[in-house]
Amino acid sequence: MEWPAYLDEYEKLVIRMTTPRVMIDNAVCPDATRVMIDSARKHEVLLEAVQVLTDLNLSIKKANISSDGRWFMDVFHVTDLNGEKLTDESVINYIQQSLGRTQYGSSKSFDGLTALELTGTDRIGLLSEVFAVLSDLQCSVVESKVWTNNGRIAALIYLKDCDSGSPIEDCQKMDRIGARLRYVLKGDNDIRSAKTSVSMAVMHPERRLHQMMFADRDYERKPVVPVVSVLNCLERGYSVVNVHCKDRAKLLFDVVCTLTDMDYVVFHATVNTVGDRASLEFFIRHTDGTPISSDAEKQRVILCLQAAIERRASEGTRLELSTSDRQGLLADVMRTFRENGINVKRAEISTKGDTAQNAFYVTDATGNCAEPKAIEAVRQKIGWGVLEVKELPVMYHRAAEEAEQPAGGVGGAMLLSLGSIVRRNLYNLGLIKSCS
Repeated sequence: MEWPAYLDEYEKLVIRMTTPRVMIDNAVCPDATRVMIDSARKHEVLLEAVQVLTDLNLSIKKANISSDGRWFMDVFHVTDLNGEKLTDESVINYIQQSLGRTQYGSSKSFDGLTALELTGTDRIGLLSEVFAVLSDLQCSVVESKVWTNNGRIAALIYLKDCDSGSPIEDCQKMDRIGARLRYVLKGDNDIRSAKTSVSMAVMHPERRLHQMMFADRDYERKPVVPVVSVLNCLERGYSVVNVHCKDRAKLLFDVVCTLTDMDYVVFHATVNTVGDRASLEFFIRHTDGTPISSDAEKQRVILCLQAAIERRASEGTRLELSTSDRQGLLADVMRTFRENGINVKRAEISTKGDTAQNAFYVTDATGNCAEPKAIEAVRQKIGWGVLEVKELPVMYHRAAEEAEQPAGGVGGAMLLSLGSIVRRNLYNLGLIKSCS
C-alpha cells in the first residue's frame, strides 16, 4: 500500500487498526459465499455492513456476529437472487471496497433533489391525491419510497422543479406544498396530526422510513404475526432477543436497523434460515453497557421489532411499471388505481434517464388480495406492456396448485373444470405462466 508522505508511523498504525479487513470465500460453504469482516467495534458498524449487502439484493442465509473487547468479527453466508454463490467479480470487488471503508455511508446520493417526508393515516386513493398535488405545483418526482403499516403511511419523496430541473429552494413554494399535502394527509378522520417536512439529513432511505414510522408509533396499533421474545442473561449482562418469522429479503437489515435506532448495541448474534423460515438471536445491551431493565421496556422492544418486520412484509400483488417518464405520470397511474378500487400498500419509485421504473404492492380497499378483474382493468387502462404483474400473493399460487389436483367422481370433474377456468383467467391476466 502506498502511504501519503505526510503520514507518520503512528497515523499509519491507526489507519491499519481502524480499517476493516474483508475476506470473501467461495470454497468453504457448498451453497453460499462467505463474507467475513474483521473491524473495530463502533456503534452502527453491524447495520452499515448489513446495509451494503442488502442494497445489492443479496440474501443472507446465515450469519454469526461476535465481539471481543473492542473488535467485531462478522461472518455472513450470502447468495444472489437466484440462490447461487457470487461469481461476478465486479460485485465481489464492490463488496470488498464498500465494506473495507471506515465509513460506509448511504448507498445512493440524492444531491440536487429536495427530500420531502410525509406521515399520516393511510386510506385508499391517498397517494393519488398526493402525487396530483405535486404535479399541479410543477414538482417532478425523481425517486420515492412509500411504506404502510397498521393504518399509517410514511413516504420519502425526492423532488425537483419541473421548469428548472433544480432543487426546490423557493421557501414560499415549499410552504404551499407542505400546506396542501398536510390537508390531503389529514383527510376527514385523521385521529393524529399529519406531518410534512423537508429533510436535510443524508441517510439511507429505508432506515429513514423505519425512523419515521417508529416516531409515528405505528407499532402501537394491533398485534402482528412475528414471534419476538426478550429475556435477560443476567450472569453475562446481556438481554437476549429471539425472532422467529417468515424469511424474506432485507429481514436482517430491518431488525438491526430498529435495534440500532433504539440505541442498543448487538454484541453477538446468529441468523439461520431453513426453507422459508428464519430464526435470529441477538445478545444486546444499551449503548451505556447495561441490559434491558424493565418488563415495560421488553414489551416495547417486542412491539417495535414486530412492526419493523411487518412494514416490508407485503402480501399484495407486485406490479411493475416501466415507461417513458413525463409530467403527471404518477398522478395518472395512482388515479387509475383509485378508480378501480386498488390500494397501494408499498411503492418504490425511481427514474433512470427518461424512463420511469416503478414497483407497487397493491391490495383491494379492505387490505385483501386485489381482484383479478380490477388488475385487468388497470393494466388495460395504463397499458399491457407498460404495467406487468411480477409477484403474486400466496392465495394465487394456492389456487393454481389446487386447480391441478383432480378429485374423484362427478364432483371432482366439476372442481377440475372450475380449476381450469381459474387457471385460464389467471393466465389471461398474466398472473401465471401457463394455463395448460
